[in-house]
This record gives sequence, structure tokens and C-alpha cells, in this order.
Amino acid sequence: METALTALIDAASFIGRTYIGVLPTDLLRYLIGAGGVYLGVNLLFAQILAGRKIRKNSPDGAQMRREFWASMRTVAIFAFVGATFVGGGIEMGVIEVDAGLARRGWAYFAFNLAALIILHDAWFYWTHRLIHHPRLFRHIHRLHHKSHNPSPWTSYSFNTGEAVLNAIYLPIGLFLIPSSGPAIFVFLIHMMLRNAIGHCGFELFPSWRNGRPVFDWMTSVTHHDLHHAQAGWNYGLYFTWWDRLMETEHALYHEKFAEAVRKPLDGSALGALGGRHAI
Repeated sequence: METALTALIDAASFIGRTYIGVLPTDLLRYLIGAGGVYLGVNLLFAQILAGRKIRKNSPDGAQMRREFWASMRTVAIFAFVGATFVGGGIEMGVIEVDAGLARRGWAYFAFNLAALIILHDAWFYWTHRLIHHPRLFRHIHRLHHKSHNPSPWTSYSFNTGEAVLNAIYLPIGLFLIPSSGPAIFVFLIHMMLRNAIGHCGFELFPSWRNGRPVFDWMTSVTHHDLHHAQAGWNYGLYFTWWDRLMETEHALYHEKFAEAVRKPLDGSALGALGGRHAI
């Protein structure tokens, strides 16, 4: 009994120490990521990007304050899950993380990063669809969709359940994929920036002359903005693959993207949209 109690105290102490180290990093990543996108896109370059603004109106201060404080809770949950499961997994040897790239090299770093991102996209798509089920939406995902017209601060504006669901991907991903510290660092930066950019309200992705996205396999800002405008479509995080495979991409996505970049779709694209109504 005493041995078990000592082990429990030691585990709690380890989690506490790890949490204190992880929390400032997670908070800084959110503030730099969401705050940096908001400062750069929505404030400093808003006039330059005015021709690429997706909606006429902008989120008000009350919405962004609500998003910010909800995000503080999400940061705390992310840090706790990271300290408990990632830190604990490394401590117990069930999660393997190299400090640098010397052991596996740059080729494995590229594979490692790509695998974490692609697996995360799949995790996000299917869990995102799950929490849109009517029995789960109100309790797990409703807060995020209160931001009908999102801002970069929306990126972490989650109910507690959604924050936990998003947080547990990383320990699962690291359990499946032996990783390095640099790969995890770049993955987390990519996750934060793509999330904040996806909610910024300005179409930042490039287009061809015919109005179609240059990187049509990636989710653009318009792609996710449509999800906030009409929640039954466009569940993907980084890529459009799952939405197209499962036929959950909004029928007017390319038309809305062309409107956001102020370029008319070509005839073939318009033909593909024939008979579909606008939202």
C-alpha cells in the first residue's frame, strides 16, 4: 500500500513538474500563432488584403474576448494532456522521441513530419464529423460554432470535450510514429498557424487565372470559412482529400473561393456547378 502511494505521489509530482514546463510553451505558441495572424492579417495588412476578405462583416470584440478566454482553457488542457500522456509515455519508454536528427537523419525527419500531419488530418476529419452528430454537437462542439464569422482567436475556442479530443491526438501519433523533437516542434507550429490562418477571414491561398486554387488538395481559408457558415460541409483540417472521398465538400466551394480571390471561374468550372444554389 505504501509503495503504491509513493508511486502515485511520484507520478503526480512528475506530471506537475512537466506541466509547469509545458504550459508556458503551449501558451506562447497560441499567443504568437493566433495573435500573430490576427495582428498581421486582420490589422496591419487588412487594407492591402481587402480584396480577399471573404465576408463583409468582421467579428466583434465580444466574440473575440469569448474566444480568447475559451482558448486559455484549451491551452491548459493541451498542456495537461501533453504533460501526462506524452511526458509520461516518454518516461515509461512507450513513446520514443529523439532529441535531435543525428540518429535517423533528415530523410526520416521529412517522413516523420509528413506522417504526423497526414495522420492528424485523418484524426481531425473523423472526430470532427463525430462531434457534429446532434447528440454530441451541443455538448462538445457548439462553442466553436458560436463563432459563425470566425477570427484567428477562434482556432482554440473549444468546449472542454473538444479540447480533450484534439489534445489526445499527439500522444496517439507519437505512440504510433517514433519521432524527434524537431519534427514535433515543426508539427505543432504548422498546426497552430494553419488553424489560425484557416479562421482569419481573408483568402490567403493563391489562385490560378481561372479562379481555381493553386493548391486544390489543401484546405483554403474559404474552405473552412464555409464550414462555419454552413456546418454540414468541409470537415477537413489541412487537406481536401477526405471531404472529396466522403462527398462532404460544399458544392459551391470553388465558386466561393473564386469570389474571395475576385477571379471568375472558367467555363468548365461553372458548368460543373450547374443547377447548384448559392448560400
